Amino acid sequence: MDNSQKASYQVGQVKGQTQEKASNMMDKASNTAQSTKESCQEAGQQVKAKAQGAADTVKDAVGAKK
Repeated sequence: MDNSQKASYQVGQVKGQTQEKASNMMDKASNTAQSTKESCQEAGQQVKAKAQGAADTVKDAVGAKK
């Protein structure tokens, strides 16, 4: 193998490693985004439930609940 072939091989190795690292970073970013989305949805459900509970309490207090 001459120097040109060695250099070409090394460039190919670096390119492959870089692509793999980029793919892993994109996967991690996607997983983080999904986790954040799920956390926000869960928090929204908790807020909704608390608001409904507060509304029911007010309705009970004023006798407006059916």
